[in-house]
Amino acid sequence: MLGLQILLDGFAISSLYGLGAIGFTLIFGVSGVLNLSHGGLMLIAAVAAWYVAGDLHAGQYLGALAGLLAGTASALVTYLVVVRPIQRSRVIPRDETEIFVLTGTLLWGIMIQEAVAYLFSDNPLTVPALIGGVASIGGVRLPYNEMLVAAVSWLSIGLLWLLVNRTRMGKTLLACAINPRGLTLLGFELSRIYFAVWVIYGLLVSAAGVLLASFLGTSSGNIGNLTASAFSIVVLGGLGSVSGSLIAAYVVGYLETVTAYLISPEIRTIPALLLLVLVLYLRPQGLLGRR
Repeated sequence: MLGLQILLDGFAISSLYGLGAIGFTLIFGVSGVLNLSHGGLMLIAAVAAWYVAGDLHAGQYLGALAGLLAGTASALVTYLVVVRPIQRSRVIPRDETEIFVLTGTLLWGIMIQEAVAYLFSDNPLTVPALIGGVASIGGVRLPYNEMLVAAVSWLSIGLLWLLVNRTRMGKTLLACAINPRGLTLLGFELSRIYFAVWVIYGLLVSAAGVLLASFLGTSSGNIGNLTASAFSIVVLGGLGSVSGSLIAAYVVGYLETVTAYLISPEIRTIPALLLLVLVLYLRPQGLLGRR
């Protein structure tokens, strides 16, 4: 019975990790940005959902919608206020732009953390479950909300796959990831492409933030852990590899779940971090290599 519990819980948390990491991978693959404020954007979405659903008594569904809007808007602010000015700066040397973007997004994430702690609280926040009730599977009690988290995560991933592989916009995003200079020669405006991909990224990271808050809860103190978790999964799977990120998300999710149940929840992240160090030492390009 314990094995089935680990299997079910691990699937839900791994699906959620996959949703969060795939957005991180998308934004890096297309625009080359490693966004270290990733956890902060998830937190903004979670806090907005919590505030609207709880303090404003608008219900969990309007709260979830508010979280999506707030997180997406925050992602666009991150791009327009932090990332794009650095990328377009004539003062910063071109070969140092990535370092400045990393530093800028890191500081932005810290500012979000401090702002949320000051305006709301640094205590854990939990969004009301999107759906109530508990199912019994093989003698294991499984909340319907946990199943919904996994289903919505994979639905979002599936919609992203359809967008990338079955639409004109998706083909443009793929081309931008492969050869952005070639796109400009064909008359495409990179700023519009980058804006679109940040919108998509904002929706993904917001959905992950809202689902996380309704499933496990979150707080301003978790921003660093959320960013580190997404970054670890992306590096483990291979920078820019969507399929690699999904595989790595399940490896990390199940490692953490097994550790939490069989050893202690306090050290659940340690085995995954040790695996990351081992992979970086033996296969620095990640499980599926860089794409």
